[in-house]
Amino acid sequence: MKIILTKEMLAHYLELNKRKKEIEAELEELKKTFIQYFDESVGKNVKGEVLIRDYKLQRQIRKIEKYDQETTLRRLEELNLNDLIKKSPDEKKIKSAIDLGILQEEELKDCKIVNTSQAIYVKNVD
Repeated sequence: MKIILTKEMLAHYLELNKRKKEIEAELEELKKTFIQYFDESVGKNVKGEVLIRDYKLQRQIRKIEKYDQETTLRRLEELNLNDLIKKSPDEKKIKSAIDLGILQEEELKDCKIVNTSQAIYVKNVD
């Protein structure tokens, strides 16, 4: 079966893509407003929830911790813990070493990178 493209299809695609960008920009503005609301009402990077009639607005906070590669490699080498190093720090082995007491978490405290992200959810709760 041969696919036929038309001028109308291309024009429709462009129109939809334009509307998509406008909708995404509007959604982004609403998200910023919701984030600002939660920042002011419960604090920055704090989980929150508000119920407004049939709608629930929630903010979830995701926290991702990683070890800075260069700093951690240097520190592990200084501590003679080369078995915790692959080409990069082996986070599973580091966690195990901390759990076993071979390594103290404080010894790597300035090696950690903590990233947070915010997720906004709106639900209709009948």
